[in-house]
Amino acid sequence: MKEAALARYEKMRGNAPERLVSGSDDFTMFLWEPTISKQPKARMTGHQKVVNHVYFSPDGQWLASASFDKSVKLWNGITGKFVAAFRGHVADVYQISWSADSRLLLSGSKDSTLKVWDIRARKLKQDLPGHADEVYAVDWSPDGEKVVSGGKDRVLKLWMN
Repeated sequence: MKEAALARYEKMRGNAPERLVSGSDDFTMFLWEPTISKQPKARMTGHQKVVNHVYFSPDGQWLASASFDKSVKLWNGITGKFVAAFRGHVADVYQISWSADSRLLLSGSKDSTLKVWDIRARKLKQDLPGHADEVYAVDWSPDGEKVVSGGKDRVLKLWMN
């Protein structure tokens, strides 16, 4: 099983160098290619508060960041260049998750909502209210048909597309 997972990873990665991203409480992020250089490839700025979560898209083309500044930002996953800001949450954004096809991004917030963002259109696709309190965790099902969320209200919700 480990060998099969490694083979899938190597196939998806191709000849591109491995990339890492770090987010910080100083509101910045750094894009790294550790096999090429010990210096960061890009310094990424734009958030106004702590960067809480960073996540590469499954296809590696995009990078998303969630922040206590109530925003989700989209970056080019190869160059680190800023692409778009997604605004709509009215409180800290705790976690983000990509759909398997990298077309949709899910965010969960202190404002008790989940939001689904359309990457191609660069706008909100769907607002998912329903939790009684902060949403701490969000994720997609592998088939992209469902999302799951959990939060401070101790409720695990399964959302169908």
